[in-house]
Amino acid sequence: MPFTPYHFGPSGFFALLFRKYLDIPVFMLANVIIDIEVLIFGHHFYTHTLLLGAATGALWAVAAYPLRHFFKKIMQIFLLPYQTNLWKMIVSGILSIWLHVIIDGIYHWDVRVLWPSSSKPLYRLISEGNIKIICLCFFVPAIILYVFAVIPYIKQKLKKSETNGQRTE
Repeated sequence: MPFTPYHFGPSGFFALLFRKYLDIPVFMLANVIIDIEVLIFGHHFYTHTLLLGAATGALWAVAAYPLRHFFKKIMQIFLLPYQTNLWKMIVSGILSIWLHVIIDGIYHWDVRVLWPSSSKPLYRLISEGNIKIICLCFFVPAIILYVFAVIPYIKQKLKKSETNGQRTE
């Protein structure tokens, strides 16, 4: 993608859909981490492959593991429950990078998804305009999933506050 924000629609959708199994902050931020390669080198190279992308995602997750308590505070701001472990973070990092690589493999000519093979089976599978529209459209179901994820959290907090309020009377 020309800009990482396009990735946040599909990533947000899948992270929220599978939030029981995925670490949302690791999944979402992996889309930024992988594009550091493009900022440094000016093109997609090794991290934008399934093979080394998996290693990148796993390394990102291990690096993010000490931040899990910070991520929990961030998730509280977004009113989302957050429980994680290292394995969940590693799976999230790898799957998110793979999703990013697949999207970029469709969009960018220099992404070799199957490296070390020079084959580019995904390139132009969908037109540039359509892939942008698809990525943007993913924001709608992502927002819907977010609302459905937040409602039980809010209900639980209200129930606790009502219970605490009744005890003080």
